[in-house]
Amino acid sequence: MNHVKQMGLDFNLVAEVEELVAGVDEVGRGPLCGAVVTAAVILDPNRPIIGLDDSKKLTEARRERLYDEICEKALSWCIARAEVEEIDELNILHATMLAMQRAVQGLHITPRLAMIDGNRCPKLSMRAEAVIQGDGKVPAIAAASILAKVSRDREMTAFELIYPGYGIGSHKGYATPVHLEALARLGPTPIHRRSFAPVRLAYEARDGLIEI
Repeated sequence: MNHVKQMGLDFNLVAEVEELVAGVDEVGRGPLCGAVVTAAVILDPNRPIIGLDDSKKLTEARRERLYDEICEKALSWCIARAEVEEIDELNILHATMLAMQRAVQGLHITPRLAMIDGNRCPKLSMRAEAVIQGDGKVPAIAAASILAKVSRDREMTAFELIYPGYGIGSHKGYATPVHLEALARLGPTPIHRRSFAPVRLAYEARDGLIEI
């Protein structure tokens, strides 16, 4: 078995061959609007992908190229989500766990181990292991982070056309000064998360419950 270094990741797939590992990651816990998006990926040890890394460390162009390569070469992959309504009902943590469950359940190959980016695992039917900063350590998690981020970024870019004036295509829903100013000026949209404080305040201001 070859032992290859790829952009800081230890791409030794011996464990993944033996265990049939799925990497799982999420994008979108922090933004004020939009779904939280997750992905699960089982890589093919016979078709290595050069350049996998934490999606945040890659350029947009590089993420887009890797997205296509992951979809082509992975043994199995699934992108899933929890919608804004679910985030508001369950809270962002539980909605993220739900979206991760959906991603793993959507794989057409059942993994023996799910490696989850972060410090906690969703309830799954197979063994799961949390890996802090796993998207910079485990190639399958890095692949999942790329699928999730590219998918969500594309969606937020599309929302820019539906809800102009908020800058969603640029900040992807995060609480930037531009986003907060637009939220105060234009009010919340149907894709904003009511349970997040800045959005809740914008709803209250719109309804005349508070002054801003």
